[in-house]
Amino acid sequence: MNSVRLIGNVGTEPELRELSEGKKIAKIRLATNERVRTKEGLISENTQWHNLVAWDALADVMVKYVAKGSKVAVEGRLSHQVYTDSEGQRRERSEIVVSSFLTIDGKKPEIA
Repeated sequence: MNSVRLIGNVGTEPELRELSEGKKIAKIRLATNERVRTKEGLISENTQWHNLVAWDALADVMVKYVAKGSKVAVEGRLSHQVYTDSEGQRRERSEIVVSSFLTIDGKKPEIA
């Protein structure tokens, strides 16, 4: 089963692009924090950054209601790609493909 759930803070403004096939993609970076106790007994905070992508209608909703600094809960699946860049170097990229999200303290929906 490939399932990911994260709660964190958005570190970038959502970037929305329309691809040549008419599909839309939104990308954001999400920071999650974990407190870890060292051998010496000190507490250290470990921040990890995650690349998130949302497609089509969900991309539009994400751009509308998520902003840099928002706290969000996301659900999705982990996607990992291996590719060759323009210089011929082998690269790897992992991202979370978002299936749903909830703003915890982001922009409020407008009521018509």
